[in-house]
Amino acid sequence: MKNLKQLPALLLKKTVHRKDVQLMVYFDYNNFIIQKLKQLKFTWSATHKAWYTPFNEKAISELKKTFGNSVEFNLDSSLFQQKEVKLYRKKRNLSEKSKEIIRLYVKYLKGKRYSESTVKTYFTFIADFIDYTNSKPLNQLSNKDVELFIEDVFVPRKMSISSQRQLISAIKLFKAFYPECAIEDVKLQRPKRSRILPTVLSKEEIIDLLRCTKNLKHRAILGMIYSAGLRISELINLKLHHIDIDRRQIIVKSSKGRRDRHIILAESIIPLLMNYLNSYKPTCYFVEGVEEGKKYSAESVRSFLKKSVKAARITKRVTPHTLRHSYATHLLENGIDLRYIQELLGHAKPETTMIYTHVSKKDLLQIKSPLDMALKSLIKNKPHTTYTSNKLSDNY
Repeated sequence: MKNLKQLPALLLKKTVHRKDVQLMVYFDYNNFIIQKLKQLKFTWSATHKAWYTPFNEKAISELKKTFGNSVEFNLDSSLFQQKEVKLYRKKRNLSEKSKEIIRLYVKYLKGKRYSESTVKTYFTFIADFIDYTNSKPLNQLSNKDVELFIEDVFVPRKMSISSQRQLISAIKLFKAFYPECAIEDVKLQRPKRSRILPTVLSKEEIIDLLRCTKNLKHRAILGMIYSAGLRISELINLKLHHIDIDRRQIIVKSSKGRRDRHIILAESIIPLLMNYLNSYKPTCYFVEGVEEGKKYSAESVRSFLKKSVKAARITKRVTPHTLRHSYATHLLENGIDLRYIQELLGHAKPETTMIYTHVSKKDLLQIKSPLDMALKSLIKNKPHTTYTSNKLSDNY
């Protein structure tokens, strides 16, 4: 029987790690590749979930010489950047007192049981804010300092509206933790949310995307994200014992907002799922990275998804979350009630789910354009006169 497995794919990227520019190599677990990289003096990065070595042309050349045609090389656009990769932000100049207060603030957030990602985000914003006002005692920090920080740091960095909203939340919590400061949290206002409609793929584009994803593991990942409407973090943290094939059910544990939920496992994905599990034999997580039993990286998903989108000739900007948006929109177009969609997506508020009513085309397609109705009326009143789009365009 012909072997359907493709050549192992190596994704090469240039990024900053340990305060230096490194050549990163991403790939699905493969012991042969790992041994070769060790011979080339590559080092494993648990942070980036990749093998790396100092970036230079010689390193890339040696990789290609070592592996030859036994692997498929994918070169990220970062390799061809003319400018040097931007190093991490400048080192903060914080006093020992400020450092101690920030450490206690982080401890305060953890005591409030905020998620790890939220604690990290709020810590970064507060540390940058205090660094910006470093010459000023903390008990004299005011609303004006917050405004200047946004104007001098956030705007030049082109930070998003959602990031600015998070900054205000972080400062409000800092005021609650450190009431000695002069910030009046009641007067701090978050900017209005951006009402950007999500990008949605058609059902035909979803099928094309899966068909053009030749790697079995990659196809199983994309199929699972779309068929269950998973967030990328939910896919990465999905464990094998949370998938009940007999009951056609998936349990998503401790998702956003620390909520568990049940999702229907699509019947059509079961053959693909079984083929993938029997071929790759993951031991703990549904999809695993280079090391057995370790989580897969979100960066790898985004990388091969980008290739599949290009192969399927889809011109829309597609991310893993686009598949989740498409899942919700298609459910709505199939007549599923919004309350059930909210439950399946794990939304805390129905308002969040309501956004899909703006992108669903089920009802919109039933609306007639005034131009169509005007032409139809003219044809009805003058049956011997033919009005066509070509004839109409002649008048312009």
